[in-house]
Amino acid sequence: MNVLIKNLNHGIKNVIINDPKTYNSLSYKTLIELLRVFKKLDKDNQTKVIVLEGAGNGFSAGHNLNEVRGHKNRSKHQRLFNLCSKLMLQIVEGNKPVIAKVHGAAYAAGCQLVASCDLAYSSNSAVFATPGVNIGLFCSTPMVAVSRKINRKHMMKMLLTGEPIKANFAKEIGLINDHFPSKQLNKEVYKLAKVIASKSNYTIKIGKIAFYKQLEMPLKKAYKFTSKMMTLNMMAQDAKEGISAFLEKRKPKWKNK
Repeated sequence: MNVLIKNLNHGIKNVIINDPKTYNSLSYKTLIELLRVFKKLDKDNQTKVIVLEGAGNGFSAGHNLNEVRGHKNRSKHQRLFNLCSKLMLQIVEGNKPVIAKVHGAAYAAGCQLVASCDLAYSSNSAVFATPGVNIGLFCSTPMVAVSRKINRKHMMKMLLTGEPIKANFAKEIGLINDHFPSKQLNKEVYKLAKVIASKSNYTIKIGKIAFYKQLEMPLKKAYKFTSKMMTLNMMAQDAKEGISAFLEKRKPKWKNK
């Protein structure tokens, strides 16, 4: 198995890319497994938050270049990149919040994977890059995710030079939320995941869907759409319970509906 799932309690699931011999490269097999796992967890009512990480020395080196070099026709290349895009869309469009926990390097499609997650935290020593230009293969699909997290000038520099950026700069430009010493990273990510997991699943689901959809809309349309989503949310049992709990100064008892 190239992908493992661990139960971390409180509804938190740890998804681990487990192919350290290839620096957790996103081979066709690994992409298939990741897509299957994310679809499975998205339908699982017991899963509240997903933490994604890589085994071994780092997060992910991106596509498996040995595999890519072995593809002799256009259709196989297209199939691989289409599959990778499906995974990224599943993460963004799925109901569950996904946190990337990064150590080592996140390069090319690995960097794309980090950018596709809702939140991202790394070790102080982590590095990020879209280095495809160095091997004559522009990081066109990775830039879709990364360019939606950072501004255009920073994105173009990463794409045109292929040079890696350090964790502190990745935080500064908005690619990651924060970074910590390696020994502290797991504790900080788990603490955050527990906070998110304590919220209503239903509310998180509505909020995540609304957040990404409204980003692609003109301002007037976005307000119209989110007004409908807030109305839908307001009619839910959890919204009524949450408001009552706040006014009555007690902890809410979520029904996740």
